[in-house]
Amino acid sequence: MNKPTRITLIAAGLVALFFVLKYFSDANSKSIIEYETQTPYYTSLNTNVVATGKLNPEDEIELKPQVTGIVDMIYVEEGDMIEKGDLIAKIRVVPNEQSLTSAKSRINSSKLSYENSKRLFERSKELFNKGVISKQDYENSELSLNQANESYIEAQNVFKIIKQGSLSGGGSANTNIVAQISGTILEIPVREGNQVIESNNFNAGTTIATVADMSIMIFEGQVDEAEVGKLEEGKEIKVVLGALGEEEFPSKLTFVAPKGIEANGAVQFKIKADVEIPTSKVRAGYSANAIIEIENTENSLCIKESLIQFNRFTEKPFVEILNDEGLFIKKDITIGISDGISVEVLEGVEEDDKIKVWNKVLEQDKGGDGEERPDSED
Repeated sequence: MNKPTRITLIAAGLVALFFVLKYFSDANSKSIIEYETQTPYYTSLNTNVVATGKLNPEDEIELKPQVTGIVDMIYVEEGDMIEKGDLIAKIRVVPNEQSLTSAKSRINSSKLSYENSKRLFERSKELFNKGVISKQDYENSELSLNQANESYIEAQNVFKIIKQGSLSGGGSANTNIVAQISGTILEIPVREGNQVIESNNFNAGTTIATVADMSIMIFEGQVDEAEVGKLEEGKEIKVVLGALGEEEFPSKLTFVAPKGIEANGAVQFKIKADVEIPTSKVRAGYSANAIIEIENTENSLCIKESLIQFNRFTEKPFVEILNDEGLFIKKDITIGISDGISVEVLEGVEEDDKIKVWNKVLEQDKGGDGEERPDSED
């Protein structure tokens, strides 16, 4: 081997040795990560379900007319307190020309039938007195006369109702709309002069006024399908009204729907609860939240939920506990209820265990904007 070659190999060996020594030097100069630890503690936990909804009166009805016409007078205003039977409004009847014509035709037809039955009856009576026909034929003739008379009277009454709105009164008779329950006028969607339609089998009719008993209020809301199985009717809950400064009112859960309704991709179940609220504070339609306590524990051994890790294969929870040799060992645990911050530990840790804070933030993991990035552990 000539001299230049030896020099080249020696130089290459020295360079390689330099990089090896630098690698080990850098590796040994890295700071050892020191993890903080936390110990379990005793506390009480409460798990709640929050249902959103509204506050509505339990008894609420809509008053609708029984005849088609024009609103002639309105005697109440929204917010008025009324008693059952109070006059709410009057409807002026506007008869339908086609119905009037049909009713007149029926009167004429019934009158002709009545007059014909009357002549037949008089003839039968005369023949019966002479002994020409039997008593049964005479009675059948009398029955036909009575039936024709009833049809004639009925046709006249129908004509009066169509034209006047009732059997009594003149051509401008009014139909009274009266309250069916005692309570508060919530809404009057019509004004004087508006046309209204009667309520019948084919039409719901025009609402004249909405009346509700504000002394009995209920909460109506919805809960998710994941929580509905934990609810029980008759359970004491709390209803919070944002309009009254987040004031809480005692309530009782009275209804949980047996069937869910899909809304925005999730299945929701309707719930109802009786709410005890002073009448002076009541307003129908207030937005409300129902707070329903599902589970609670007293003086349970707990740890911070952020200390728990999960096995990537079995998905079982575990923590890392510092032993006497200064090493962290993995230990499987059994957890109970959680409030989102603390979680109950049923098995796996003791009161004096030191649990690793595994997601500690390192100084070098802080971003250039000052925000912290959690350390990820292999």
